[in-house]
Amino acid sequence: MQPFTQKVIETIKAIPEGYVMTYGGIAEFAGSRRGARQVVRILHSLSAAHGLPWHRVVNVKGEIAIKDDEARYMQKLYLINEGVLFDDNGQVDLERCRFIPEG
Repeated sequence: MQPFTQKVIETIKAIPEGYVMTYGGIAEFAGSRRGARQVVRILHSLSAAHGLPWHRVVNVKGEIAIKDDEARYMQKLYLINEGVLFDDNGQVDLERCRFIPEG
């Protein structure tokens, strides 16, 4: 496994309940400032195998990026059940709920 992929997996696993990170934030922390799309691919292909809390990852605007209505609904439901706050536009309050890993 590539070091970037390993770091992305570790970072996503470290997001605590009630918090989110953005695709770009994960990529930057993992060492590739422009690797947000790679994070999407890693989430898509490795979430099940590594038990990743995929629902804790949102886009830079704090929006759920999934297009499928059912999956989108489930992600929002999981986040709400963890205490993540959404505004009237359906965006996560990133000021309050963004996880910033140490290191």
